[in-house]
Amino acid sequence: MKCTIKRRTYLAIYRLLDKVSPVPFDCGQLCGAICCTCGSDDEELGIYLLPGEDKVHQDSKGDNSWLTWSAENAEDFDFPDSWKGKVYFVRCKTPPVCPREKRPLQCRTFPLTPHIDAAGNLSLILNDVELPYLCPLIEDELPLSPAFVKATLTCWKHLIRDPLIYDLVRQDSKERDLVK
Repeated sequence: MKCTIKRRTYLAIYRLLDKVSPVPFDCGQLCGAICCTCGSDDEELGIYLLPGEDKVHQDSKGDNSWLTWSAENAEDFDFPDSWKGKVYFVRCKTPPVCPREKRPLQCRTFPLTPHIDAAGNLSLILNDVELPYLCPLIEDELPLSPAFVKATLTCWKHLIRDPLIYDLVRQDSKERDLVK
């Protein structure tokens, strides 16, 4: 699977998101970092990296020993038809402690998720995927930092320029629209 987003672009996106947070404090204080700690050793709770994002985490200079990795075939899962080959699934070995500056993109932008409407417009919505935990930011509809929302939207505008990521966001958006 060939992603058009270069490692340096991912690193720039990471730096932008390092400067913002959904709320003005560690949101893990609200729930005991439930998104990081809700799994057990028997469960494979984690996230898939976006196409090309593995380049950031597989850097020989970086220590990624805090992650458990697996490479899966995209065709075996509900990914867009344009996704062929390997996708990477990562799971934190040390929850709730992680090197925050190395968190994958979807950890950084949670609880927001990108949505592309029928007219092709990108927006951000609260994550509506069924989760094995309750996130207070979502459940209590806590106001999110405007700087966080703006930075997250900027990042997704760059990310969906890649056809593979666009296809994923569009597929997820269509599935979401069918449920409504």
